[in-house]
Amino acid sequence: MDTDLKAALRQQALAARGQGGDAGAMARHLIAALAPHRGKVLAGYWPMRDEADPRPAMEAHDGPVCLPVVPGPARPLVFRAWDGRLEAGSFGTSHPPADSPVLRPEVLIVPLAGFDRQGNRLGYGGGFYDRTLEKLRAEGGAVAIGFAFAVQEIRAIPVEPTDQPLDLIVTDRGVILPQRKNPLA
Repeated sequence: MDTDLKAALRQQALAARGQGGDAGAMARHLIAALAPHRGKVLAGYWPMRDEADPRPAMEAHDGPVCLPVVPGPARPLVFRAWDGRLEAGSFGTSHPPADSPVLRPEVLIVPLAGFDRQGNRLGYGGGFYDRTLEKLRAEGGAVAIGFAFAVQEIRAIPVEPTDQPLDLIVTDRGVILPQRKNPLA
């Protein structure tokens, strides 16, 4: 895999993310995308730097909400119930304190550096969400909703065997249902 290409695409997408987009439209689109998942355990994230902000949709969700915790390098994320309390985590993240209950998310709002129309995501290079989604899907499933500004779209992202696809992508311009390429075509 061309890690230099992925690094260049990541840098391009993160630079585009700095332009932002319509935060109000993003919140409306994400709330609508989450509506069919009422009552399910939702994993959001606490935005850092100029990431798209899922907090309005997390607050509107009718069901338990949790946030990710990075337990260490090369390990799946752990999710703790969010009751409004936060503490500083590794990699500049914020998460609920250790006394918050651990939950298993059924639906995840996934932060992105970039995405393509096939549902491939470009993260920050640590593989945390790929490991987590692989584990959750093996344990019975999870819906992964990518959340990013439309300007973060990349024409095509190189895919590795460990990459986990998104089920849906929500941007300030609307909801994208990934158009997976048929590997036999």
